[in-house]
Amino acid sequence: MLKGVSFTPLVLAAVLRLSSGVSASVVNVELNIQNAELAPDGLSRSTVTANGIIPGPLISGNIGDQFLINVEDNLTDSTMNRATSLHWHGIFQAHTAEMDGPAFVTQCPIVPQNNFLYNFTVPDQSGTYWYHSHLAAQYCDGLRGPLVLYDPNDPLQDLYDIDDESTIITLMDWYHTVSNTLFPNPTNATPTPDSTLINGLGRWSGNATSDLAVVRAQPGKRHRFRLISTSCFPSFLFSIDGHNMTIIEADGVETDSVTVDSLNIFAAQRYSIIVTMDQSIDNYWIRAIPSSPAGSTTADGINSAILRYDGAADTEPTTNATNNATVLNESDLHPLINPGAPGLPFVGGADVVKTMQISRPAFQFEINGVPFNPPSVPVLLQILSGTTSATDLLPPWLCILAPTESDHRNQHSWRRQCMLRPPLYIIYADRQSQYLTYQHPFHLHGHNFDVIRVAGNASYNFANPVRRDTVSIGAGTDNVTFRFVTNNPGPWFLHCHIDWHLEGGLAVVFAEDAEDVSTSDPAKADWSNLCPLYNQLNPDTGLAYEFISIESSHNVAPSIAVSHMTRPAMTISAYERIKTQAWLKNGKRLGMSIWN
Repeated sequence: MLKGVSFTPLVLAAVLRLSSGVSASVVNVELNIQNAELAPDGLSRSTVTANGIIPGPLISGNIGDQFLINVEDNLTDSTMNRATSLHWHGIFQAHTAEMDGPAFVTQCPIVPQNNFLYNFTVPDQSGTYWYHSHLAAQYCDGLRGPLVLYDPNDPLQDLYDIDDESTIITLMDWYHTVSNTLFPNPTNATPTPDSTLINGLGRWSGNATSDLAVVRAQPGKRHRFRLISTSCFPSFLFSIDGHNMTIIEADGVETDSVTVDSLNIFAAQRYSIIVTMDQSIDNYWIRAIPSSPAGSTTADGINSAILRYDGAADTEPTTNATNNATVLNESDLHPLINPGAPGLPFVGGADVVKTMQISRPAFQFEINGVPFNPPSVPVLLQILSGTTSATDLLPPWLCILAPTESDHRNQHSWRRQCMLRPPLYIIYADRQSQYLTYQHPFHLHGHNFDVIRVAGNASYNFANPVRRDTVSIGAGTDNVTFRFVTNNPGPWFLHCHIDWHLEGGLAVVFAEDAEDVSTSDPAKADWSNLCPLYNQLNPDTGLAYEFISIESSHNVAPSIAVSHMTRPAMTISAYERIKTQAWLKNGKRLGMSIWN
């Protein structure tokens, strides 16, 4: 039986934490994005790294801190992308949408021998996060690392003794072939990883003797392990032989405590787990069994790391996995602070309801019949150039209608909420059903959300549903439903975090309260320079460009259009190649269902 304990006295402490003064600091970070020849599982290959290591260095600070992260692109290996961009996964970026990082959604990529300063503040977030490249499948080549925001007034701090860099555990799938070779491929099949890395080390079937990560344990102490999946594809079944784990955080949200023996963690998800070192002084296997077709073996230390008690011998464990293990049921996770979904407590009780149906005809993923392809002009740049409504971007017959509240009176009216459609495509009638069996983990930028219906559960929970920023939608014909409030103007990506599936079209962009973006988040000079530099100097295209401004009647910086020098000059329209995009009004409570 699942063991759960609710620490209700801590709720008051949590509320006080939010109103108490915390001294903010400026956190300066230098990230040198460079290629390095590394052998994390014993096989050497060229990689994309931050500061020459995989995973990248820990970035940490406190709730309320300002982060100044200077990213310098020094990539030279032409077999992989040499431009780059970085996303700070789970950070809301309120009023700093231009710092969110996804290429061609909120910025143009950084080109080699140039840098960009990511400047953002985290006024009300703490917990476990991570950062990664958000250009093509570049993070699958290594560019991913942990990001932790500590809370000096953590309402759960009495539950653990140790919480520092030594208790961060990263899980990573690893590929012996560079991402540009693996994908796209003739059928856009999802590449299979060659190994699992835990804290940057692992083994594979061709080398069962390479080093494994060792996680130190102090006998008798309660360790808060911050578990981060930086996966490009598989989920992991995570466990520690001989020890159970108490979950207290999911994706940056403190939860009521739930104790289990193991948990499934999907790509981009994070958990804080408390593990008490109450066993005999020895070595214990840490297991992270991937869901990919590569297999579930942990023989010879594959898919494994070592938990080593202080005083234990420097040897590999001989322990066994727990029999009849209790596995986390996601629906048992409840927020510690301010539980409850927005909107009315019944199905359809949100202001706007959208359904997203996933399919995969002709080797390309689609949402509601539409594949996503990155636009040539970043969505944020279009908005700042004066494109503030969906009907500015496309003819009205391509809009779908949805109810919203009027801007100036408390009554419902009908306004156009549009999902942009691509030109018509000829597609194959047969659907590749095997690709709909993946448990796609969907991540929403700029928000977290309340999952009122979790995968594998037919019932709804409006009172205290799990709150997070990445959720698996289940397999087959399963679905999830979540709600969030549109209170953060900007273009926010919603996409599958199996990176190969994102590359295959499984994404949508929400342009939230677009008319307010230019005032709440005005363009800055260094950000505005990214697109001209990229269009002129991107080494991965081999093309030379000329620049043409898109004229705008709005008092904002014009966007930049490009054309190949060998072709007649032409202006790229503001909606050129935008494939899927939904427009939302500020302050609305949105209910969303995602179906396989």
